[in-house]
Amino acid sequence: MKVVINKCFGGFSLSDLAFEKLLKKKGVAFVRAEDEAVNFNSNYYEVGHKGEENYFISQYDYYENRSDPDLIAVVEELQEKANGWAAELAIVDVPDEVKWHIHEYDGIEHVAEDHRIWS
Repeated sequence: MKVVINKCFGGFSLSDLAFEKLLKKKGVAFVRAEDEAVNFNSNYYEVGHKGEENYFISQYDYYENRSDPDLIAVVEELQEKANGWAAELAIVDVPDEVKWHIHEYDGIEHVAEDHRIWS
């Protein structure tokens, strides 16, 4: 299984180009509104709702599933052009039978195998 992670300080983020490709792959119709006040990126809204808060499309909505085939395809296609602000995205291979989670410290991520913890 392939998983996308961030390999540098800062945090996981996609470039505008990568996010737009991901939205197109997902079939999400959107409009782009330039806004340098928001992490040097743009704001995205569902078509017909530019500027309406309830129709704002956030990259964070697509960060949960880091093994999403569409996300993997976009990062593989664009490589370093997929990197958002303060991001260095990489794809790691995890054996299919492994239950895993992403561990993060100061934006740097790695994939760790799930295990049991009691306290």
